[in-house]
Amino acid sequence: MTVVFIAVIAFAFHFLVNSLFEIAVEVNQLVYSYSINILLACGVIVLLFLLKKRLRDQLGFIFMFASMLKFVFFFILFYPEYNADGDLTRSEFLTFFIPYVVCLIVESVILSKFLNSLDNYK
Repeated sequence: MTVVFIAVIAFAFHFLVNSLFEIAVEVNQLVYSYSINILLACGVIVLLFLLKKRLRDQLGFIFMFASMLKFVFFFILFYPEYNADGDLTRSEFLTFFIPYVVCLIVESVILSKFLNSLDNYK
């Protein structure tokens, strides 16, 4: 649940910065973006924990593939709405990219520790 905790802190900070600089991003867009990224990050972590015995040597590749799929989700779920006016603004991009990076970093740290523990277990 580390992903959720850190993402909630990042969300609060992101919302605060948007409010302070009066950046026109709807709260719903932020909540949606953080929620989707949290769900996908947790899904990847659970998937790798489930596959740890059967595909032990391929877990790194599965992680990279899952990260690519998360980016594909951006184009399916977020990009059409953000680009509806023909212009993807910096604030729209950051509304997706900040939660994506925060979750990816936390996910990477968790999985790095997990994979190292598997190496030590041999």
